[in-house]
Amino acid sequence: MSMPYYASAEQIMRDRSEYARKGISRGRSVVVLTYRDGVLFVAENPSSTLHKVSEIYDRIGFAAVGRYSEFEALRVMGIRHADMRGYSYDRKDVTGRSLANTYAQTLGTIFTEQVKPMEVEVVVAEVGTTAEQDQLYRLTYDGSIGDEPNYVVMGGQTDGINTKLKDTFESGLELSAALSVAVKALSTEGKQLERKQLEVAVLDRTRPQRAFRRITGAALAALLPAEDEPKAEGEGDGTPASNGSGS
Repeated sequence: MSMPYYASAEQIMRDRSEYARKGISRGRSVVVLTYRDGVLFVAENPSSTLHKVSEIYDRIGFAAVGRYSEFEALRVMGIRHADMRGYSYDRKDVTGRSLANTYAQTLGTIFTEQVKPMEVEVVVAEVGTTAEQDQLYRLTYDGSIGDEPNYVVMGGQTDGINTKLKDTFESGLELSAALSVAVKALSTEGKQLERKQLEVAVLDRTRPQRAFRRITGAALAALLPAEDEPKAEGEGDGTPASNGSGS
């Protein structure tokens, strides 16, 4: 008779953690940071329909990296939770902290009770009436939750992006300056991101009720400084552009 397979609880938790971290690291990065009028979300995301950044409630936003189907399920769950709480009590009772706690409980339960953990990392952001009231909550695959003061980096090679932000981020930046800082940080691996590769949104405290808005097209182009715009091949360096069809 064969002996049953045995692994210690510690080993199982380590294996699950390693599995989730690998899945998250394969995703493209997201940066969430505060600026003068609220919270800015910048994601490397070439898709125009599969969003990494979304609105949850009036003044609450959501960003995630990892397996899309899993963080999309969390997003929908968050919207339903916020709508139910706002309907049952008051819209002011829907807070980023309560939503983050709900996500933490869900992620923690799945991590400890299910065979496969969720391959996701999430930020719940809430914009306040003043900059001091802005909140960024980071949630990891095991249900851990952290209150981040200025910015959060998720997915991809986070070390290089964090290092760049540590050197360039300042509190109270204008939106265009904050966007430039985020795009340059995401481009630290020797690649220059084009506008079509970016998903950008804000929680704008100056808006009367629904603070979330996406920034696309001409509005995004107007915010990016000229030096952040990718040059066409040969432009500005005296080299004629190629007419070849190489990939």
